[in-house]
Amino acid sequence: MSSLKGKNILIGISAGIAAYKIPLVVRLLKKRGAEVKVLMTPDAQQFVTPLTLATLSQNEVYIHFTAAAPSGGSQWNDHVALGKWADYFLIAPATSNTLSAMVHAKCNNLLIATYLSATCPVFVAPAMDLDMYAHASNQRNLEQLQASGHQVLPVGEGFLASGLEGKGRMLEPELIVEHLEAFRPNANTLAGKKVLITAGPTYEALDPVRFIGNFSSGKMGFALAEAAALRGAQVHLISGPTALDAQHPNINIHRVQSAEEMYTVVHQYYADVDYAIAAAAVADFKPSDKKDQKIKKNQGGLDQISLTPTPDILASMGERKKQQMLIGFALETADEIHQASLKLHTKNLDAIVLNSLNDPGAGFGDTNQVTLIYKNEQQIPFALQSKKELAHQLWEELISDVD
Repeated sequence: MSSLKGKNILIGISAGIAAYKIPLVVRLLKKRGAEVKVLMTPDAQQFVTPLTLATLSQNEVYIHFTAAAPSGGSQWNDHVALGKWADYFLIAPATSNTLSAMVHAKCNNLLIATYLSATCPVFVAPAMDLDMYAHASNQRNLEQLQASGHQVLPVGEGFLASGLEGKGRMLEPELIVEHLEAFRPNANTLAGKKVLITAGPTYEALDPVRFIGNFSSGKMGFALAEAAALRGAQVHLISGPTALDAQHPNINIHRVQSAEEMYTVVHQYYADVDYAIAAAAVADFKPSDKKDQKIKKNQGGLDQISLTPTPDILASMGERKKQQMLIGFALETADEIHQASLKLHTKNLDAIVLNSLNDPGAGFGDTNQVTLIYKNEQQIPFALQSKKELAHQLWEELISDVD
C-alpha cells in the first residue's frame, strides 16, 4: 500500500512549460489513493487547461481569489482553508518568479497566498533553463527554501525548451511522486551519506553467444538505490545485465557483466561509502575455458562444462569492512533462517535480507516478502508488498538501527 493513500495533496502550478507534466502527476497520485486539489497562477492556464486538471483530480481548480458562485455573483476562494486542508503542498513547476515570490512573501496571486498560509510539508520542483537555474540568485532562493524546512527536489538534466541541453528540467512525474512517497515527517535522512548497491545477475560467458546466468531482475537493488537517493544519499549502483534504468540524478550507475567486473568496480568505491548493500545475484561459478568461437551443436562440447569459482564479492567486502554498514541478501529454498544466518556470520555482515522462494510473491517479480536479520540474531519480518515500498521500509529500519 502506498504511503500516499488517504493523503490530501495540494498542487500549485506556476507558469512554466513543464506544467504540461502535471496532469500525469495528478493521475499518479490518484492511483495511489491520494485526494488531490489543484490551484494555478492565471498565466499557467497557457500551458495546461483547468478542465483537464479538474477532470483528473475530480475537484474544482482554483485560479483567482474569487470565482463565480453557483447562484450567481462571486465567491471567495479561501486560501487559508486550502492551506490547512493539505497534508502535502507540491509546487510544480516552480519557476524563477515563483521561487522569488515564495522567499520574499510577494503575495501577488492565490498560489503564493496559499503557500504563505500552509503549515504542512512543502515540496518544490524547480523548472527553468540551465543558466537561470545556475544563477546565483535562484540558487540562493532554493537554499533559503531548503533552510526553511521545505523539500527542494533535484532537477533533471536533458533537453530544455530553449533548445539547450543541461540541468534545469523539472523532474519526471514518476520521480516527483516517488519523492512524496518517500517522505516521512521528522524521519532520518541519508543526506551527505554515500551508498553502494549491487543489483541484478552476472553473466559468465561460455562462448561469444552463450553464458551461465540466473533469473535475477535487479528490481530490488534498483528500488533500494532509488529509495536511498530520494533520502539524499549519493549512490553508486553497480548492476549486472538488466533492462532497468535509474532516473534519479543522485544515482551513478555502473554496468557490468561478469562477477570479476563487478568485483573490480565494487572495490573502486567501497572504501569510501557509509552503507553497502549487496543485492546482486552473483554467479558462483564461471566456465574454466571460455571459447573464442561459438560452440556448434553438431560438434559437441557442451556435454561437459568445467567450472571454476568466481570471486566472492561479499566475503571480500566483509574482510575489508571498516566504517561501513554492510548488508547482504540471501535467496533460499530450504532451511532458510539457518542458511541466511550462516552467510551473515561467515561473511562478516551487519545484517542480511532473507527472502524465500517458498513464499508466494517473493523472488524475481515486482513484489517481495523478506526478513531482515541482524548479527545479534534479531529478526524483523516485512510483509509482502511492492519492492519499491519495501525498499523504503528497509532503509527506515537500517537508518533507525544506526541511530
